[in-house]
Amino acid sequence: MQALLPIEPVVPKARRSRQARVAWAGRGVTIGGDAPVRIQSMTNTDTVDVIGTSIQVKELALAGSEMVRLTVNTPEAAAAVPYVREQLDRMGIDVPLIGDFHYNGHRLLTDFPGCAQALSKYRINPGNVGKGDKHDRQFGLMIEAALRWDKPVRIGVNWGSLDQELLAGLMDENSRRAPPWQLKSIMYEALISSAVESAHRAAEIGMDEDQIILSCKVSGVQDLVAVYRELAKRCDYALHLGLTEAGMGSKGTVASAAALAILLQEGIGDTIRVSLTPEPGQARTQEVVVACDLLQALELRSFVPSVTACPGCGRTTSTTFQELTKSIEDFLRSQMPLWREKYPGVERLKVAVMGCIVNGPGESKHADIGISLPGTGEAPAAPVFIDGEKRMTLRGDAIAQEFQNIVESYVAARFGTPVAAAS
Repeated sequence: MQALLPIEPVVPKARRSRQARVAWAGRGVTIGGDAPVRIQSMTNTDTVDVIGTSIQVKELALAGSEMVRLTVNTPEAAAAVPYVREQLDRMGIDVPLIGDFHYNGHRLLTDFPGCAQALSKYRINPGNVGKGDKHDRQFGLMIEAALRWDKPVRIGVNWGSLDQELLAGLMDENSRRAPPWQLKSIMYEALISSAVESAHRAAEIGMDEDQIILSCKVSGVQDLVAVYRELAKRCDYALHLGLTEAGMGSKGTVASAAALAILLQEGIGDTIRVSLTPEPGQARTQEVVVACDLLQALELRSFVPSVTACPGCGRTTSTTFQELTKSIEDFLRSQMPLWREKYPGVERLKVAVMGCIVNGPGESKHADIGISLPGTGEAPAAPVFIDGEKRMTLRGDAIAQEFQNIVESYVAARFGTPVAAAS
């Protein structure tokens, strides 16, 4: 009989990128290197609407976004940025703001120094900084602004707005290959070359390489994986991940999770954005929730207590466990703004809400605190397990509220600061 070896748990590979720092008023967010994978998002308000933009930035920050990008596309938008920063400071929201520039960023950063100073990072798309001899000059002006105000930059390439001159040159080169590359391979090369060559140009102008972040966004899962694997081989800059134009609802969520999970598991990626198209009436914060859930599922970070719940089957015809799961998840999320400050470490709490006797007691024992509700035909009793031991049994119509109270008491007892004994 073959000797068995212990099965080791699977963990993501260590990341190997440089560190960069995105700072606002002395309160910095370190990315890259050993720093946690950071979450970004982007507003969809008109930046000229200072109040509306500030409110949405606040919502995104409270949901877990650690940097928020704004569209800066007109003189009016550039003029509004310092006022957005001012409003956020009044609300106690110190999340760094990123300016998203296309076509006229060189003028806006030069003509509106208040905007250039208020932003914490600039996003530059090398495909949209100008054509011909204007390209290098206008790109250089943006890098010079970053140097003047001591700001990092993200050089963000997107295959929907590639540098056409670079692409044409690669196509010409490919025509002389035997055999020629496939068109998709040329697109990959154009993305990577645009990002890396632009980074080298920024460094030549005087930017520290640890102040440069790169991204190469595409809208296909396999395309994104292929591009970032090669990009990570060719440089050690901090990398921003995102499946651009991922789509709406489950399609966008699943596609983003599939692509980003593969890369993050391989140690590739330092910041992420889940680019969801909001469903009608859906909050912009949904993309941040998905990003948080993704990092937590990969055990890269913890944001809120996790709830394990069964999917239900013919043994669980009652909707009680579904309603209890929903109420507990909503309760935990609603308490996190307070608990995060009051109970350090509470985000690592594991809760189980199970629907019948098959797996209910076992899963509840594995969690920090769990409840196993009665399935069809089972006795109307719900045992509660705390730290792996059965502590009590709940009955009646108030199980949901009683279990919520038990969870709240457990959190206070486990994560609260012990009161020093009086001398």
